[in-house]
Amino acid sequence: MENKRLLRSNNRMLAGVCAGIAEYFGWEVSTVRIVYALATIFTAFSGGIIYLILWIVMPERRYRDGYEDRVKEKLHNR
Repeated sequence: MENKRLLRSNNRMLAGVCAGIAEYFGWEVSTVRIVYALATIFTAFSGGIIYLILWIVMPERRYRDGYEDRVKEKLHNR
């Protein structure tokens, strides 16, 4: 079973929330952004509040460069 997490994406227009949702479900990013924009307009802009909450709650995707592994290895060899 694949261990998937809902993370904000680095493919972002504003904060990466829509792109993160699209990556999680395997959807097209542009489609998610359009659907979100339409849903925001037709729900009296309450989508803005939801977007801000998701921006705060969703962790940001961090790309690993191996630095953490090198530090752990250095500390382990002491």
